[in-house]
This record gives sequence, C-alpha cells and structure tokens, in this order.
Amino acid sequence: MADEADAKNVTLNYENGSIEMAIGNAKSIFGADFAGLTPTPEEESVTVKSHSRTRVIGGDATTVSGYTYEYKKWPTSQAGNGASGRLILMSWTGSDGDFSARVTGSFANAASYFDTNTTKTIVFRSERGTEYGPFSADSE
Repeated sequence: MADEADAKNVTLNYENGSIEMAIGNAKSIFGADFAGLTPTPEEESVTVKSHSRTRVIGGDATTVSGYTYEYKKWPTSQAGNGASGRLILMSWTGSDGDFSARVTGSFANAASYFDTNTTKTIVFRSERGTEYGPFSADSE
C-alpha cells in the first residue's frame, strides 16, 4: 500500500515556481519529514472598503459598509488538463538512475529550491541538456 502512495505525484510550490514529482522521490530527496509534503494554509485577511451600490440604473444608491474577513489560503499551482511545466531529468545520491519531474518558473528558482531544501546531492538537466548542480545539503 505504501509503495502505491509514493508513486503518486506531489507539487511542491516555491516562490515564482513549482516542481511536480513522485512522492517517493520527494521523500528520498528532501526527507520523509519535509514540511513541503504536508502543506499548511496561511491565514489571509481581506478588507472590503465602504462603497455605494445601485441595483437598477437610475435607481437609488445604497451604502455598503466596509468590513474585514479572514480565510485560509492553501497552496495552489497553475495547471490545465495537459502536463504543466517543463520536463527535467534528475538524479541524486542513492537514486537508481534518472527520474523525471516537471518545473514551472525558471530553472534558476528550481535550483535555489533544491539547494536550500535537499538532504542529498542532486543534479538535474533540462530537455535541452543544460545541467544544473550538483546541489547538496552542505553547499553554500
């Protein structure tokens, strides 16, 4: 059962981008207790200003008083029915060959994300063959 869950994809969001990969690969690269695998919502506050509203053209205007409300904003990513992002091939210490993932945003942002969060030495390359890395937990 656990192997089937690890085969499903997860999208890890970061500033100006995201990476989609198999959960098992994410656990191997970032660690099983990585916070990105269990996203939490952020409290978002919205303030609506006081304004007037007219229901019928030429009718009387009513005043809507201002108010504030809060909601939980969960991490999201942009996607359609097709595969989103650009394909990368990555390998890391302990992996058995290359594995694919999809990156949205710039490869530089993805490289920074790997460099900041990885627990292993990882390299990735784009479809065009440009290699990025190696990135490791102790790289500065």
